Amino acid sequence: MRYLHTMVRVTDLDASLHFYCDLLGLQEMRRMDNEAGRFSLIFLAAPKDGERSNAERSPEVELTFNWDPQPYDGGRNFGHLAYKVDDIYAACERLQAGGVTINRPPRDGHMAFVRSPDGISIELLQEGAPLAPAEPWASMPNTGSW
Repeated sequence: MRYLHTMVRVTDLDASLHFYCDLLGLQEMRRMDNEAGRFSLIFLAAPKDGERSNAERSPEVELTFNWDPQPYDGGRNFGHLAYKVDDIYAACERLQAGGVTINRPPRDGHMAFVRSPDGISIELLQEGAPLAPAEPWASMPNTGSW
């Protein structure tokens, strides 16, 4: 398993970039603007993590800016922790056997979401190429929020 990023939703992108980059000292590593989804993702890294961020896309902070204003209450501005795993199906099996609900199953062999006992959303991403779709995951519906 490898730590990837922490996602934080922001309401004022300029103010957030000023805080994280100009004041805190993080560096913008890459940006993705999604016109269809009406959001931007900005990935930041500490200066000493810049080379690793460029090579591995970790460790980073992901700022998510939704173009249409949204209120973020109840901790919705904090998004999730993300980890790459060697085998997403085995990881989900182990978690499910331990009593964890798979909120967003890895139907695509690539991504899943679970929640910690305190309700923190955890994203699991398959290391390398997605695995071939497999049951029971391929037909499993989402459960709760993720």
